[in-house]
Amino acid sequence: MADTIPRYHERRTGRRTLLIVIPVAVLAVAPLLWAIISSLRPGDEIFRYLSPVSIRTVVPTTVSLDNYRAVLESSFTLALLNSVIVTAVSVALGLAVSSLAAFALAMIPFPGRTVLFSVMVVSFLVPFEAIAIPLATTFRQAGLQNTLVGLILPAVGNGLAIFLLRQFFLGIPISLSEAARMDGLGWFGIYRRIYLPLSRPSMIGAGLILFVFQWQSFLWPLLIAPAPGVRVAPVAIADFAQESGVDYGQMFAAATLTALVPLVVLLFAQRQFTSSLASTGEKE
Repeated sequence: MADTIPRYHERRTGRRTLLIVIPVAVLAVAPLLWAIISSLRPGDEIFRYLSPVSIRTVVPTTVSLDNYRAVLESSFTLALLNSVIVTAVSVALGLAVSSLAAFALAMIPFPGRTVLFSVMVVSFLVPFEAIAIPLATTFRQAGLQNTLVGLILPAVGNGLAIFLLRQFFLGIPISLSEAARMDGLGWFGIYRRIYLPLSRPSMIGAGLILFVFQWQSFLWPLLIAPAPGVRVAPVAIADFAQESGVDYGQMFAAATLTALVPLVVLLFAQRQFTSSLASTGEKE
């Protein structure tokens, strides 16, 4: 009898939690769901069933892939490809730079290390919008406007990724690096042979942070790469709003395609990302 009371309370608490979580989840997913449904409708049906709300609001009378076909046949395909290239290179270079910086801040003693780490922490607390315009002016003067390099460089050094990797490196037993030093291994060898193999979950977590930041970036590509040849997907979505009107069907289709890539990446890597956050800052 005593065991059944806690179980009853657990089941009751679980039901209450579901009653809260399910409506919140539905509200969070509803805008994305409506955008996907609207992308499958002809343009004249998108807003027809919004008022009053009925079953036709979420169930289209006609399902068509014409919007997606038109989007993929337009210049948006090049913009989507540019986003993939820019994001992939940014993640690769960002992980290399961030992991090296994090290792140096965590393991290598040098004067001013604490001050440098404090400056780095403050750097990712400053909104990028506050420095975007002066930075864009500097890039234009350096001849990096309308180039993929200009899109990639600001994302290479990410303070949050460095912070997460440093905290993970601090959780690795110091005895491993001390033993390697006694065997004559240099700092780079310790980083490559010991710390990198052990930091796979943390690297995936930092890579996801870099990926999401770069993929959804809008202001910086708008400032530094407005030319059609180097335009990225978030900026190219605005092309479907013309002076003659807005093609909402194609706009929703483009937005759905843009959201699909990070959604797939996050679904496959969510377990490693959660593991990296859980292990950040642990000590052994």
